[in-house]
Amino acid sequence: MAGAIIENMSTRKLCIVGAILLVFQVIAFLVGGLIAPSPTTAVPYVAIKCIDLRKNHHKTKWFMPWGHNQCEKIRDLDEAMSRQIEANDIVFSVHMPLPNKEMSPWFQFMLYMLQMDIAFKTDNQIKENAEVTLDVSLAYRDDMTSPWQEMAHAVETRKLKCTFGALKIPEHEGRFYDCDVLPFMEIGTVAHKFYLVNIRLPVNEKKGINVGIGEIKDVRLVGIHQNGGFTKVWFAMKTFLTPSIFIIMIWYWRRITMMTRPPVLLEKVIFALGISMTFINIPVEWFSIGFDWTWMLLFGDIRQGIFYAMLLSFWIIFCGEHMMDQNERNRFSAYWKQVGPIAVGSFCLFVFDMCERGIQLKNPFYSIWTTDVGTELAMAFIIVAGICLCLYFLFLCFMVFQVFRNISGKQSSLPAMSKARRLHYEGLIFRFKFLMLITLACAGMTVVFFIVSQVTEGHWKWGEFTVQVNSAFFTGIYGMWNLYVFALMFLYAPSHKNYGEDQSNGDLGVNSGEELQLTTTITHVDGPTEVYKLARKEAQE
Repeated sequence: MAGAIIENMSTRKLCIVGAILLVFQVIAFLVGGLIAPSPTTAVPYVAIKCIDLRKNHHKTKWFMPWGHNQCEKIRDLDEAMSRQIEANDIVFSVHMPLPNKEMSPWFQFMLYMLQMDIAFKTDNQIKENAEVTLDVSLAYRDDMTSPWQEMAHAVETRKLKCTFGALKIPEHEGRFYDCDVLPFMEIGTVAHKFYLVNIRLPVNEKKGINVGIGEIKDVRLVGIHQNGGFTKVWFAMKTFLTPSIFIIMIWYWRRITMMTRPPVLLEKVIFALGISMTFINIPVEWFSIGFDWTWMLLFGDIRQGIFYAMLLSFWIIFCGEHMMDQNERNRFSAYWKQVGPIAVGSFCLFVFDMCERGIQLKNPFYSIWTTDVGTELAMAFIIVAGICLCLYFLFLCFMVFQVFRNISGKQSSLPAMSKARRLHYEGLIFRFKFLMLITLACAGMTVVFFIVSQVTEGHWKWGEFTVQVNSAFFTGIYGMWNLYVFALMFLYAPSHKNYGEDQSNGDLGVNSGEELQLTTTITHVDGPTEVYKLARKEAQE
């Protein structure tokens, strides 16, 4: 009979394969830790206060904080009051990047957070549930002399969440509130060298616009973008891994099509997992260097969602096909209860992502968290997805428990066999449990490295070497799941080793009674795997 490669591979060869994969895993972590810089860089900006004394503010005019044709500025709001400049005539201007620098397509994305310095005054306090209205414009250009081209314009509101750490008495006037950072802007590409943001805070007392928001002293932005050096390392990894997974996927499916039977469900799911891994590996990001593709962040989220949904589905089907304590098998519909939560959770996260990053394709200043309805909708989607994830893991843990119980129960039959046959099946059981433990180790390592990357400072200093922990997390975990899929397709590909009746019984010293005790009826040499038949015997009994 023919089984999977993992069932016919000796322990020595299996250890060699495991050692090779471990070497590549270590290399993946070292590439990120020692070669790549930190994944992202945060750059603080302080908005310059420009004056717009035109009667018609609706006509487009760009206010530069420095350089050629820079705007007329004021130092602070006290100067504005002394010069009788109204709040509607003040424009907060931010130029990205800082002087004598340029943005680059290698930065991949731009994420900006907004922070306001608001001073306490007894006659101008921040009211409860205060909202600030922002009239924001974004422009770009590719050299310092060209005119600015408008990229986006919007009027957005943000909720102020501020606390004051002292008594609100006249003696404490001038102290600053402690305010939460606000989401401001996100762009999924960096196709131009220079960007300019003009922010207005229009005041309309009749409509209650920007009333009761305190005395705003300064407006600050924090810009976050991907480091160019990390982007190059990331692109190089994807370019290397794409053909590796694609070749093993073609090799795997070719071995399946050479069989005299049709592919079973588990083989189809492993192949689908390889397709999803190849899909996430394809380095389409190379095109973002030359094209203004603002949808790359959304596209990346969709690719990751497809892969993780396929991975979670594979774990369920892998356990189910080895448990065999039910009559229905080898049909995807038999797993609708377990796969259903994955589909519902994935759909909820997809809708949430479309409501956030989908709208940001047209309006980069949009955030679903800025309104009560948007916040409740987003939380609803996230909660439903979380419930589905919990249900999935309950199903998965129950199935893993049943698989180990079934296989452990069959071990009671092993002492009655000949020594050679007993050792053979003990090896099969060991290999199955080994793969299950490797799966748990991969999932656990992902969680552990994520926690470590969040609680550390981002890098460790070992003598002369600086290890970038966050970069090592990204490259190491990304490489780990590629190696996991590679190992699955290699170890679970059909083996070319066929054991006939004479060879199997003669070499292993087993009589027909032992064979019938362990396996179901063999219809042809390309039948189910040996671990599958070993586990299914208990279901028949």
